[in-house]
Amino acid sequence: MGPCSSVLLLFLLAWSEPLRAQQHHLVEYMERRLATLEERLAQCQDQSSRHAAELRDFKNKMLPLLEVAEKEREALRTEADTIAGRVDRLEREVDYLEVQNSAPPCVDLQEKETEGPGAKGKSRRNEKYDRVTDCDYTVAQVRSMKILKRFGGPAGMWTKDPLGPAEKIYVFDGTQNDTALVFPRLRDFTLAMAARKASRIRVPFPWVGAGQLVYGGFLYYARRPPGGPKATGELENTLQLIKFHLANRTVVDSSVFPAEELLPPYALSEDTYIDLAADEEGLWAVYATRDDARHLCLAKLDPQTLDTEQQWDTPCPRENAEAAFVICGTLYVVYNTRPASRARIQCTFDASGTLTPEQAALSYFPRRYGAHTSLRYNPRERQLYAWDDGYQIVYKLEMKKKEEEV
Repeated sequence: MGPCSSVLLLFLLAWSEPLRAQQHHLVEYMERRLATLEERLAQCQDQSSRHAAELRDFKNKMLPLLEVAEKEREALRTEADTIAGRVDRLEREVDYLEVQNSAPPCVDLQEKETEGPGAKGKSRRNEKYDRVTDCDYTVAQVRSMKILKRFGGPAGMWTKDPLGPAEKIYVFDGTQNDTALVFPRLRDFTLAMAARKASRIRVPFPWVGAGQLVYGGFLYYARRPPGGPKATGELENTLQLIKFHLANRTVVDSSVFPAEELLPPYALSEDTYIDLAADEEGLWAVYATRDDARHLCLAKLDPQTLDTEQQWDTPCPRENAEAAFVICGTLYVVYNTRPASRARIQCTFDASGTLTPEQAALSYFPRRYGAHTSLRYNPRERQLYAWDDGYQIVYKLEMKKKEEEV
């Protein structure tokens, strides 16, 4: 071996010593880390075993309790079904009794002893109405209801145009608003996201109350009630009727309603100052004034000019009244209680004098949610479109001729 080889061997031996030392330290480090991991794994296994044992104990304790709760739930369900059956049977019995014993007519005793509310004078105001059609039907009973959906706030009005497209729906949400929703058919209105698909009609003046009416392609509504927040000057105690063309989106006519010191006609619907109605005879208005603050008034309107053709003082009280509608020239006033209970037709007034209060059928409405804020009669369908605490309801009516026993 030469001198160069010896030097090279010495160099390699000197360089390998630090390398072996590093490898030794690395092995020791790895062993310590593995030992730590093994210790943590052992701790995790111990905790898992302990948790599994606790879970088994909890399960063993809960199973009997769940069995007891299930038995109690079944017992409560059986009891609830029994109570529901009794309630349904009781309601059927109440319905039968209500049909057999109609609600008493809501006429003041003082009026029975005197000449009645029409004793103010034999003027044009209280003359008998001469019907322009051969309509001689009256309500025999409110047969059933169909709850469509819940839409909007607690007060509002929805309706169809009795002279327009048979399927189109008009919705007026709220008692102070300026935008109506229009749906092409009833099915579209019942959809979950109906408002997004509805067309909107904005009127130039916000309506007041829930007395709007769609009739012959026009929207009739009232603005600026007496004593309202915007009422000033000469209009403080007046009410203005607006005739709005739905297709052209323009105001066709307006008229100050010829009655002073107006009051809400329905004591249970204080936001409505005038309630417009349509039947086979045309356009009507239900209102009240301070001259006789206890009773409702009825007026026949000209749908073309908004002129008042005739007016009547009715015997129907304002107290506990919530809504009304007109059929064949007869006013039907619906009463309720506060808080809301079961509504009933308790007063009628036939402007033609054909149907007397004693002959009218005074019936109850089916069960529902709260109080009506509006009722709209559709003479083409002989149905009522009601707004009941945010629910939209359709009532079917059973009709009879006025000459028949009702």
